[in-house]
Order: sequence, then structure tokens, then C-alpha cells
Amino acid sequence: MTERLDQSDTHLFEFDAQVVGHASLGERATLILDRSAFYPESGGQMSDRGALAGLSVIDVQIDDAGLVHHVLEGALPALGETVHGKLDAHRRRTFAALHSAQHVLSRALVDVARAETVSSRLGETACTIDVDQGVLSDAKIAECESIANQLVDEDRPVRAWFPSAEELSSLALRRAPKQSENIRVVEVTGFDVSPCGGTHVTRTAQMGPIRIASTERYKGGTRVTFSAGPRAREQLFREDDVLRAVGRALVTPWDSVEPAIARLRTQLTDAQGEAGRLRTTLARRIADDLARDVVGDRISLVLDEGGADLAQKVAAELTRAGARVAIVAAVSPEGAHVVVTRGPASTADCGALLRAIVQAAGGKGGGRPERAEGRIPPGADVHAAIATT
Repeated sequence: MTERLDQSDTHLFEFDAQVVGHASLGERATLILDRSAFYPESGGQMSDRGALAGLSVIDVQIDDAGLVHHVLEGALPALGETVHGKLDAHRRRTFAALHSAQHVLSRALVDVARAETVSSRLGETACTIDVDQGVLSDAKIAECESIANQLVDEDRPVRAWFPSAEELSSLALRRAPKQSENIRVVEVTGFDVSPCGGTHVTRTAQMGPIRIASTERYKGGTRVTFSAGPRAREQLFREDDVLRAVGRALVTPWDSVEPAIARLRTQLTDAQGEAGRLRTTLARRIADDLARDVVGDRISLVLDEGGADLAQKVAAELTRAGARVAIVAAVSPEGAHVVVTRGPASTADCGALLRAIVQAAGGKGGGRPERAEGRIPPGADVHAAIATT
């Protein structure tokens, strides 16, 4: 077995070790050391990164025999060679904070909502806790987050150790161990005691801030997405930058952005409603003017402005009654939108007419006998395509 230095010292970022083996995981060659401070991926936590003998460590895994496999970029150092390892300290601190925060939130979820953690995942970009309760109110989620950040403020000690069997039996563990021997326990003083082999902070202040980003129903329970420590701080700073930028764009203080956006939404809804009414009025006038000059039951029109919505409204107005067939196209830089529709007394097949038009112009579309729509690509002769039918 590889001696696991990461299990005893979270803040050990550099170490020396001897190469004792070359192995493989799948098709990847791996380096085996007699001792290592690199945390191998396990228990839902990503592995450490860093360098060994000056080569980048791109993955770390552990096998059933307890050997830690280091995947490097480049040729592996020779057997017997002494190598220097250097961890990515920021990544180690980030995942230590995330893992300890997960313990604290899992404990808080039990205390506040009787929601037991089923599984957890500390990913490269997001961290989740899956609990067995299907409904968690916003108030309970806020209370859990508040409890977690209160522990951050209190800066309590966090201890990780391998208790004796007798000591282990006396501990009030939040969950049962997954193994029967060599059990490592992590304690957030006065709050939570859990079996865990992951990396953790040494004091709760190193976890902060802790932020619950969202909750969603998942497999009959609830998935809680959260962040903590350096990652949460970076995310919160980015969100603050966006909020301030929005405030500048709206010429309003950051804390007035929400009501300002609400006002804009109301104004937009009103403007959209007014625009819709104006398009309907315009469509009726276009249809009335066109219908007065047309002989027969077929009308075609190409609009240079107004877009697909106006084309649809004009076609509907032209075929509101009678046996008329209307072909209306709206031209834009992206091509032309074509609408073919018929009046209630017509038996024309609008779908067949549209297919003939779009095929003539290299476009596509479809629909029913009573109504069909399609697209013609930019540069195509819309008038000629309509004339083919």
C-alpha cells in the first residue's frame, strides 16, 4: 500500500518519495510511489493535481490493493528514483473547504429538515448533496445555510483521525462507516462526526463562505447544489461584477436592480401588446387593400418588412372567409418565411403548394392541407418560387 500522507496533513503541499513501481489504469501508464500526499479520486471528491519530478500530474486514482496511481504528462521517472511532489495548493484548499462544507450542510439538513444525505458529489464545477426528503422549503434551506455560515464565523477546530475500535464505538456518527477497519473519522467540533477519507480543513473558518445555489427534485428526493471556500468566493465575486454591470447599464444602484428590471418587464409586456395590436391593424389594411385589386381565388404577396409574424397575420386576414388561397412571404437577411393558408370554403392543399414553393427555392417546410409554413434561404428568388405553383 502507498503511505497516504494526505490522510494526516491537509496542508502538506510538498513531499519527497521513492518510485516503487510502474503500472497502468486502462490504457494509461501510472507511477507508484512508496508515499504520496496526492489525494486520489474517491468518495465523490476529485483528485489532487500538481507535479511530480517536474511533470504535470493530470489524474490520481487508488486501486483495491491501496496503491495510489499517479498519471503524468511525460515519460515516467525510473524505478528507485527519488522524486519531489508539489500539489496545486489552491485546488487542495478548494476541495478541502468544499468537503468540510458538505459535512456541515449534511448535518444541518438532518437537524433542520430530517433530510439524510444519500450521496454527495464534489465536482470540478459544481457540488451536490442528494437527500431523501422530496420537499425542502426555502425557509429550511436558508436556515441550513445560516447554520453553516455561523460555524464558519465561530472558527471551530476540525479534526481528522483514526480512532481505536473502542473509541469509534463511543462516537455519535452521523452515518455508519462503509468499511469495517482502518476507519478515518472527521469531526467538526461540537457539531458533526462522520467517517470520511477525504481532505478537510483544520478550522471551520477555512470553509467560508458557504452558499446554497439551488435545490431540485431528484430521484424522489432533493438535490442541493452548493459552493464553499475559494470557489464560492470566486463565484460570488463574478456574480457581483455582473450585478454591478447591470446596475450601471440601468443607471441604478446595485440594490435597486431588481425593481428596475421589474419595471422594464412591465414596459416590455405593454410594448409587445401594443406592437401586436398595431401589426394586426396593419395586416387588416394590407389584406383589404390587396383583396380589392385581386381577381380570382388566389393571392400572393411578398413583404419586405414586418417579418414572419406580419406574414402570418396578413395570410389569416386574407383567408378569414370564402375560398381564397393566400401565399404570403416575409423577406429578411436570413431568408424568407412563407405562409400558405386557405379560406374555409377552399379545398386546396396548402401543404402541397408550400412544398412546391420551397423545393423550387431550395428551402424546407411543411404543414396541413389547410395551412403550411416554410423557409426559403437567403438569395433565392421568392417571386419566381411562388410563380412555379
